[in-house]
Amino acid sequence: MVTAAHRRIAIAILLFATFMDLLDVTIVQVALPSIGVDLQASDTTLGWVVSGYLLAFAVALVTGGRLGDIFGRKRVFLIGASGFTLASGLCAGAPTVEVLVAARVLKGLFAAIMVPQLLASLQSLFAPEERTPWYGLIGATTGVAAVAGPLLGGVLVDADLWGMGWRSIFLINLPIGLAVVVLARLFVPETRSHRPLRVDLRGVMLLSAAVLCLMVPLVEGRVLGWPAWLWFPVAAGGALLIVFTLHCWRRQARDGSAVLPLSLFRNRGFSAGVITQAALQGSMNAFTLPFVFYLQLALGLSALGAGLNLLAFSLGSMAGIVVAVPLVPRLGKYLVTIGAAFMGTGFVWTLQIVAAEGQSFVAGAAVLPMLLAGIGLSAIVIPLVDVALAAVPVDDAGAASGVLTTFQQLGAAIGVAVSMTVFFTVLGDQWTGERALDALMASVVVAVIGLGIAAVTSLILPGIRAVRARKESMQRATEPDPERDPVGWA
Repeated sequence: MVTAAHRRIAIAILLFATFMDLLDVTIVQVALPSIGVDLQASDTTLGWVVSGYLLAFAVALVTGGRLGDIFGRKRVFLIGASGFTLASGLCAGAPTVEVLVAARVLKGLFAAIMVPQLLASLQSLFAPEERTPWYGLIGATTGVAAVAGPLLGGVLVDADLWGMGWRSIFLINLPIGLAVVVLARLFVPETRSHRPLRVDLRGVMLLSAAVLCLMVPLVEGRVLGWPAWLWFPVAAGGALLIVFTLHCWRRQARDGSAVLPLSLFRNRGFSAGVITQAALQGSMNAFTLPFVFYLQLALGLSALGAGLNLLAFSLGSMAGIVVAVPLVPRLGKYLVTIGAAFMGTGFVWTLQIVAAEGQSFVAGAAVLPMLLAGIGLSAIVIPLVDVALAAVPVDDAGAASGVLTTFQQLGAAIGVAVSMTVFFTVLGDQWTGERALDALMASVVVAVIGLGIAAVTSLILPGIRAVRARKESMQRATEPDPERDPVGWA
């Protein structure tokens, strides 16, 4: 029997590991210009430093969860956390940007093994009515990571500890990761599913190949001069997606273990949620990455200065949690629409201030619009999962959550690729203030288009009644789920 205190400690350890993953995504953004200078990396290769991690995480996420169900969540978590820590060391010691990208991909794969064990263990260790506070804490952790990442990255890069420069943002994971592994071995109980779904490795390989075939031309096309032969990998990617779709239908019909349960997309509301989630993540990256590059390379701000410019956005997202939570039962999907409008307004307003201030732009100049954008982010994120899953049967909620998270990461990777391509295409080889501002403006247009898509698709999401009905259904499910093989409550 596992005591209540033991369960809380175990989930806290797993939650902190998830925080490490979230921090790793945001901390690297302010360090990219320094990485580019030190490793003499092209702008497209720098894009892969971010996209490589996100893509690896996205395509392996569902598989990572199923490995935990089969072999034990504690065991798989320890493998993922250990690999994540070692890959951080490889990133810190990377002699070239190509090695850094490879290490980031490896790190993303281990993160995909590590992170899913949090929610799976939470469902095994806690009864349904006990989980809600933990879900709120997970959401708050996302906001804290959004605040801590840019600031910590800026501090570490500017401090240049032991002459390590940007490498210190990866070295910091070594002692923290080691502590997580030791504590997990001591306090996290082992759980697994009695009837776990099989791992769909063929589906993972097909999806990975299709995504790469579509992403490589997008990222590398500008440098190569958009040659006609780039249409061949695009066509191959389209063909692989068709093969992947057919495979998923067959696999789902045979044993229900397809990496992507396509039957979920028959639900119009859920499909709208997937598009909204992907568009949101893509838009956020389409704004923040070019903004950081503009601040550091066009205006000459330090990494910390760039991080401080994102502080208001991060603080706004945390404040937005307090504002959004009580509004969810009243506004439902319309809160997502309002949030998209707030984010878009904040981004455009920030751009107007940047253009007006020119070289005189300082960290505090865009506080109000960045706060508004941050509040908009929380207004989208807080209700989105509940609303998107409102019309999904409770028995399919786990699979649907995994699909939403997968498309969230894919959307983020596509946003990085599109924004970096647009930014550097407009910029060319001239880092003049006017040309750099035009490049930033083009990236903001991409972000606003993405938020427009999110706003439109949010109107197709299930309404408030569906959300309330699902919550009542979840509250009635007070007994532990036998599929989760709970270890007991005390």
